[in-house]
Amino acid sequence: MKKIVITGSNGLLGQTLVNLLLKEPNSYQVFGLSRGENRSGRDDFSYHSIDITKQEQLRECLLTIKPDVIVNTAAMTNVDACEDQKDECQQLNVEAVKYLTQIASALNSQIIHISTDFIFDGEKGYYKETDKAHPLSFYGESKLISEEILVNSDIHYTILRTILVYGKVNNLGRNNIVLWVKEMLEKNKEITIVDDQYRMPTYVDDLAMACKMSIDKSAQGIFNISSNQLLSVFEIAQQIAEVFQLNSSLIKPISTSTLNQKAPRPAKTGFDLSKTNKELEFYTTSFKEDLQRFKQTLI
Repeated sequence: MKKIVITGSNGLLGQTLVNLLLKEPNSYQVFGLSRGENRSGRDDFSYHSIDITKQEQLRECLLTIKPDVIVNTAAMTNVDACEDQKDECQQLNVEAVKYLTQIASALNSQIIHISTDFIFDGEKGYYKETDKAHPLSFYGESKLISEEILVNSDIHYTILRTILVYGKVNNLGRNNIVLWVKEMLEKNKEITIVDDQYRMPTYVDDLAMACKMSIDKSAQGIFNISSNQLLSVFEIAQQIAEVFQLNSSLIKPISTSTLNQKAPRPAKTGFDLSKTNKELEFYTTSFKEDLQRFKQTLI
């Protein structure tokens, strides 16, 4: 049986992964680490209320558990907030990864780390794992530095880069694009959505499964995880309306330049998934197909 620590276990991916691994209680012993109380709604795993930016607290906790694998889902992901609160972003997205890497080295643990398409500048699109990174925002920069910490270490690491993750779990602290668009349209509210940014959104169940496969296969290196079709964010919103049978005429296109966002966004990301298909033997589907699956979980 493998001991699995999940940092950020109260978050969208954290809770989804806890739920997935607990389906096989004879294979995984699950430990959740997060700030505050356990928000997952279940008590059949070991939960530790902890701030992973506190090095000694984290070290003591992990040396006691002695995990085989640490899945680091904890991060500050609000791109504009990272510009305003750079110290906080640095602590969680960079310093905590340094601490985890040092402890993993001492324990000979695998780290599975979640990264982002925002390490790229969006000039090219369909990025491969080997493409040169050029982040436009402090958030993207912090995630790139966290990747470099792992790549330059002596530990067994897996980096899963992902895009625009959505889904639903118990007591979710933050919204995501699918839930937000769905909620606004259900209230018959007009929304404006950019039509000049392109993404390949990721269903959280797929990202959790990729984490599990990385554990089971002891995967090493960097892998891209997303749906398999590049869409404009406007098209993403249109497909949400279609799948949930809502009024798409309430969705109005705008250009990024009119938004006046604090942090610049890459115009066109998206991933080349061929390495993930070949080495992880993991295949994703289109956003619309993923949305249909997600819709079934809400019924």
